[in-house]
Amino acid sequence: MSLLVVGLSHRSAPVSVLERASLAADAKVKLLHDTLAAEPAAEAAVLATCNRIELYADVDKFHAGVAELSTLLAQHSGVALEELTPYLYVHYEDRAVHHLFSVACGLDSMVVGEGQILGQIKDALALGQELHTAGRLINDLFQQALRVGKRAHSETGIDRAGQSLVTFGLEQLAVRVPVEEWAAGKRALVIGAGSMSSLAAATLARVGVAEVVIANRTAERAERLAEILVASGTGVAASAIAMSGVADELGRVDVVVSCTGATGLVLTGDDVAAAVEAGPAGAVPYPPFHRSPGLRPGPDDGAAPLPGASPRTPAPQTPAGLDVPAGPDSAGVDAALVARLAVLAGEGRRIADAGAVRSKVVVEERDGCPVGLEALASDPGRTADGRAALAGVDAGSLELHGTWADQGEAAAQRQQPRKGVRDLVDAQPVRLALLDLAMPRDIDAAVHRIPGVRLVDIESLAETSADAPMAADVDAVRAIVAAEVAAFGAAQRAAHITPTVVALRAMAAEVVAMEVARLDGRVPDLDERQRAEVTQTVRRVVDKLLHAPTVRVKQLASEPGGAGYAEALRELFDLDPQTVASVSRADEADKNHDSGRAS
Repeated sequence: MSLLVVGLSHRSAPVSVLERASLAADAKVKLLHDTLAAEPAAEAAVLATCNRIELYADVDKFHAGVAELSTLLAQHSGVALEELTPYLYVHYEDRAVHHLFSVACGLDSMVVGEGQILGQIKDALALGQELHTAGRLINDLFQQALRVGKRAHSETGIDRAGQSLVTFGLEQLAVRVPVEEWAAGKRALVIGAGSMSSLAAATLARVGVAEVVIANRTAERAERLAEILVASGTGVAASAIAMSGVADELGRVDVVVSCTGATGLVLTGDDVAAAVEAGPAGAVPYPPFHRSPGLRPGPDDGAAPLPGASPRTPAPQTPAGLDVPAGPDSAGVDAALVARLAVLAGEGRRIADAGAVRSKVVVEERDGCPVGLEALASDPGRTADGRAALAGVDAGSLELHGTWADQGEAAAQRQQPRKGVRDLVDAQPVRLALLDLAMPRDIDAAVHRIPGVRLVDIESLAETSADAPMAADVDAVRAIVAAEVAAFGAAQRAAHITPTVVALRAMAAEVVAMEVARLDGRVPDLDERQRAEVTQTVRRVVDKLLHAPTVRVKQLASEPGGAGYAEALRELFDLDPQTVASVSRADEADKNHDSGRAS
């Protein structure tokens, strides 16, 4: 066995790289064909999901195999090899088996223990079988990975260590409210009708949404999924629409889950903004969301408004980046705004948290405010009157003071934890909740800047689950994986010597037949009963002589480093390599016929 896997995942590469390296269906087919056409590979399979791309192959040369598989991944993903290389990982032989078994059990998933990966492994095997790129090794490996994954889920509580990606995403949308309570009575739109979208639709129905609308490029698949939901017994209403109707449907739903194979955006910022501005029937519409062409989201986007200000109204901006309407004082700064800014500084909050978008200003690290306004933070009493506290202070000085406050240099900020932007966003009312499970993304990441919109995508799920604690069940699954890897390796090594043992016994049977024929020529008077007794005696002698060596050689071959015993056996008994090869081909044909499709 010379199993090699080259790949990248959410653990080795940023989401931006995974997005660009994602493989469409036709690209996977071409990749598999090109892998078999490459000299080092005899069989191959590709596992491409929303957060991993892995190419498995049986190779005869390690270094040549790594170089070839890495080059092929780069060519078919569209990411230059020199850019992709830092994020690639390589596993070989037993380590490659351990990796796939861990993946199948959900140990390597973004959300530990999620079961969706089993369906994706099954699909990868089915594609390899369909294209005839999966030979004996790949079939054995992926079939066993499916069994190991099912065993882990049935024998341990790994499901408690993590949820499916859909459930986890919905929990992030619901924030601190139980998903069932959050989903009750909502109307949901599911874009796509593949395995992940189908899981999303079923999950939404299970947690109690009132209605699910399915949109898909193939109308028949959307209609079929809607029929299944209606017949599920959850009481959910379900219907199908064409993809062209998605934009109109956005204004009538509360939740959107999207997971398609599209290479471009399915929902743009304009689509979402228009839906939110229109609002559902009977609701007060949100004001228009103004965007500059090409504007990308920044780190302060999505922040909470100023105290007392409407969360839906974008603040007018000045060149300095502060909301500074004309006022009666010499600096042109409205005293009420100044007072609010001073209060925020005194509370240790960022100016950005107040909803004012401003330019970044870098200030030197020093003990006090660079413009001498640190007293505002240390003496809350002085913030009560904005006119008295900041009379005559210009906008630039206020911005410097805000930057100093951001960097946490004031004593008040060091003593009091700063309230994060995420916490402030979580507190805002949500008009439209979006869950993007596609890779590359289906929904424009900039929509999180739209008031009333909450977006959870693959990247945010990765950040949320990165520090999830390991459960005892995870350790139990790891023990299962270790035992299964050892058993699989032993079986494969033993299977490697089987054709040689079969060839040896065939040679022995041929020798027995030749000697019995020679005996017939020399002793022609033997009757049938005597001839049969002599033949049986000779066969028993040969079997007894071969039994111990063949059993022992299988045991030795199953141990690490035991591959050389097959070669030794061939040399000792002068076995014809062509005979051994013919036995291997016949055995492989029987194995492929018996394995059938992925199960």
